[in-house]
Amino acid sequence: MHQSAIRSSAYLECNGGLMSVTLEITKSNVAVLVLSRPEKHNAFNEEVISELIRLIEHANSCDVRALVLKTEGKHFSAGADLNWMKSMAGNDFAENLADSMQLAKLMKVLATSPHPTICAVQGAAFGGALGLIACCDIAICQDDAQFCLSEVKLGLIPAVISPYVIKAIGERAARRYFLTAEIFDAHTAKQLGLIHQITGDLQTALDKHLQNLVNNGPTAVKAAKQLINDVAGNVIDDALIELTAERIARIRVSEEGQEGLTAFFEKRAPNWQK
Repeated sequence: MHQSAIRSSAYLECNGGLMSVTLEITKSNVAVLVLSRPEKHNAFNEEVISELIRLIEHANSCDVRALVLKTEGKHFSAGADLNWMKSMAGNDFAENLADSMQLAKLMKVLATSPHPTICAVQGAAFGGALGLIACCDIAICQDDAQFCLSEVKLGLIPAVISPYVIKAIGERAARRYFLTAEIFDAHTAKQLGLIHQITGDLQTALDKHLQNLVNNGPTAVKAAKQLINDVAGNVIDDALIELTAERIARIRVSEEGQEGLTAFFEKRAPNWQK
């Protein structure tokens, strides 16, 4: 997927080094969010978190087909910046709570994006980085990637990311990896459900997933994502049955639904592929 002009970007001075977060829109109308702080292993601090929130919220408001989360450098992310964590240790409870709520907001705006989201992981992903991965709809990684819920090694807990990580890997696996802080490889991450695909060529795998997404009805993809959010974990009762029946009936009579069905029976590509 070739990229066009930058829609929004930021370049900030963080802890003596240059941090950049960019949001680009490709010619295929895909939003690509890139964190580039390789000298700090893409660790995030309050400035990075704030900028990620701003750009994800901007992407969520755009009419795009997908949102991709990537980082530059050898490693995906070391999680929280240790210098930032050290500075926060001297703050009181109220200041730490406000800071933690910002991280919680980052996870929420990513997890609730109306667009399909894809995370591409290389190298190490530690601590809070697993929250970002778990918040995305599709997660792919290089075959040499490593993962760790490392918080308890520092006497901390993976609290803010826990709703998303536990939803991804399940309570049973969380009981092990939250408590041991052991490093696990890509194949274990896939077995746990944190990662969907392991690849030796991250960009090629990413492009394939994006192509699959843009081939599908854009409204239907967003509606399917909302359907998962509304159905998952609910009791199958009359109300849920009625909700699902209403959803399929409504989209069948929609302009996109009519076009998709007509194109299928006429053996042609639907208009959104043009």
